[in-house]
Amino acid sequence: MWSSQVPGVQASSQASAGGIANLNMVSEGEAQVSIAISSNVYQCLNGTDSFKDHAYKDLKAIGGLYLNPNQVVATANSGINSLKDVKGKHFAVASAGSSVYNECETHFTAAGLSFPDDIKAEYITFTDAADMLQNGSIDGAWIMSGAPASAVTQALTGGAHLVEIDDNLIKELKAKYPWYTSYTIKAGTYPNQDKDVKTSAIKMVMFCRGDLPEDVVYQLTKTLWEHMDELGQSQKNLKGLTAENAVKDIADIPLHPGAAKYYKEIGVLK
Repeated sequence: MWSSQVPGVQASSQASAGGIANLNMVSEGEAQVSIAISSNVYQCLNGTDSFKDHAYKDLKAIGGLYLNPNQVVATANSGINSLKDVKGKHFAVASAGSSVYNECETHFTAAGLSFPDDIKAEYITFTDAADMLQNGSIDGAWIMSGAPASAVTQALTGGAHLVEIDDNLIKELKAKYPWYTSYTIKAGTYPNQDKDVKTSAIKMVMFCRGDLPEDVVYQLTKTLWEHMDELGQSQKNLKGLTAENAVKDIADIPLHPGAAKYYKEIGVLK
């Protein structure tokens, strides 16, 4: 889209291992624009957690996109109906050091567990977790993805259920970390899901290097939002997104001046 709509820009996609890898590529100049959950962007900007001792201070936001809810899935026979119930269970936490692993650590610690010692951790992909949930070789899995997520659909089709995250725990996380928000997975989002499920979520943020020219980032931002309806037809997570929400729930990550210029132009920012 950018290549055809923004003069002088040649955009190409590149496969990566996820948000943390995306931030490292942008920090090191291997890429100029990418996406990650706002918590990872905040950590990279401030040199904390996975980015300790190698902050990238010139990281800027182009805008917030969709919310990425934490989706905790458990088998029918697991006895898991809360985060505390995961103690002693076989549970998929993705790969060590990944965004999902960090979410597990944050939530289980807040729930009073010693992570990962209190669980029998399985370091596997979402796809493998869904397969193992179906055949009963694990008790549960942590999946972080826009809803509906195919791995969760597969698991619930096979009889698994979503585990609600307690309101008080979410309030505790929101008070401690600037990136969390509450999220409701509406009844009917997944097969056999007959009630709303409350959980936490983090917004996915599009970010860039701060040294990109203001006029280029302005055009990238403008083109992105002017074509969002079109993008939403092919990417379900982008459906219904608005520029008005692009500056909300982004953990106080500074906007690139080019992006800020566009949001001011359309009245989203003063």
